Amino acid sequence: MTDHPTAPASVATAQAVAARLDAYTVVDVRTPGEYAGGHLPGAHNVPLDRLGEAVSALGAAAARGPLLIVCASGARSAKGCARLADLGVAAATLEGGTAGWAAAGHPVERPAGGRAPWPMDRQVRLAAGLLVVAGFSAGLARPGAHRLSGLVGAGLVFSGVTDTCGMAAVLSRLPHNRPPREAASFKETLLRLRRA
Repeated sequence: MTDHPTAPASVATAQAVAARLDAYTVVDVRTPGEYAGGHLPGAHNVPLDRLGEAVSALGAAAARGPLLIVCASGARSAKGCARLADLGVAAATLEGGTAGWAAAGHPVERPAGGRAPWPMDRQVRLAAGLLVVAGFSAGLARPGAHRLSGLVGAGLVFSGVTDTCGMAAVLSRLPHNRPPREAASFKETLLRLRRA
C-alpha cells in the first residue's frame, strides 16, 4: 500500500473504448451472476471482493496495455480502480458501466442461457427493505421484534462508514448470483489475464 492519497481513476467513455476495445484488457468486477447476464465483449470476470487475489495477474495485464475496469453503472469499477491504484496497478473505469455501454448501442456478450439478475445494489436494497418491514410488522405483534429493523439500520450505517457491505457478500453466494457451470473458473480467469 502507498502512503499517498489515491488519485481519482481515469474515466473512459463508451465511445472512446468502442473505438479501440481490442487495445484494452477489460475486467468486469460484478458478481459472476451479473457478469453472465451480459458483459463487454472479451471481458474477464474478477469480482470486486477478489481484486486483491488477482492483483498480480491484473498487474501483468496492465503492463501489456491499458486496463479497463467495468461494472453495472461505474460505482464499483471506480472503487476497484482506487483499490488497484493503492496496490500500484493503473486502470481506468468505464463511464456509465455496462448499462451505459449497452445504452450507447454497443454489443454485449451473453453466454447461452445467461440470465440477467438484478444488480447487486438493487438486491441489497430489496433485502434490507424486506428485513426492515418484517421487523416493523413483527414488532406490532411481539414487543422487541422491532429490534430487527434497528439491526438492519445499524448494519447499513456500518456499511456506509466502512464502505463494505456484508449483505452484498451474503447475497453474492445465492444461486442466482453464481456463475453458470460452463463459466471459466477464477483460477482460469487469472491465467488468461496473465497471458492476454
